[in-house]
Amino acid sequence: MNSTATLALADAGEAADLAAFLVRLLRFDRAAAVRSQGVPQPDGSGVLAVFGRLPLGGSGVLAVRTARLTGLDGPVDLTVSAGQLLDGVDTGANTLALPGPVTGPAWAGMLPPRTGWRPVGEPPAAQVYGEVMAAVREFRERSEAVPANHRTRAVLDALADEIWSRPVTALPELPLRAAHAARVIGFLDPVAPLTVHRAGGWLRLSAPAGSVALRTAAALGAGLGLSPVRPS
Repeated sequence: MNSTATLALADAGEAADLAAFLVRLLRFDRAAAVRSQGVPQPDGSGVLAVFGRLPLGGSGVLAVRTARLTGLDGPVDLTVSAGQLLDGVDTGANTLALPGPVTGPAWAGMLPPRTGWRPVGEPPAAQVYGEVMAAVREFRERSEAVPANHRTRAVLDALADEIWSRPVTALPELPLRAAHAARVIGFLDPVAPLTVHRAGGWLRLSAPAGSVALRTAAALGAGLGLSPVRPS
């Protein structure tokens, strides 16, 4: 498909949610790139998945937002500027103009696998949300307690890694980092259901609004690309 194509989003909600996702990504990095994958559906519609990286920890966390399309002529797979993609969202016409591709960052070629996911658990959203907020408060209090002349990026990063590497109480296999990423990107809601799946060295935390995925070990042979479908 031509990279300058305009895609028709299913409704105003899809356009607004996609725009909000991109705005949150750009708060972390104004020069952020995203990988966009679109797949035609049997009924003639389409689904677009947009992958972005949240710089939380050494390896980061991938956030995935999907959007329903009224139709799609053929597959789409582009790495583009997040800012230009945001500029292409027309919430009045419910359309998305795809910008030209850019040279992608390394993570864009190392996406989670498409298949092979197995269920791990369904942690209570309210409990997970409470743990994340308690950890946010702890980070703030402990970082403010560090003398200003010692409050370097390395010190703060080490503190963050200590806190966000802790396991979620209800599902020790899941690190708090994943839940924190889901919150900052707008996916974690204390009243929305959560599911966790594993595929090789990857973990995926899914909510109705989107998913986050992270590698917990070397994901050798994991393949590329999550299937761009809405989390179940």
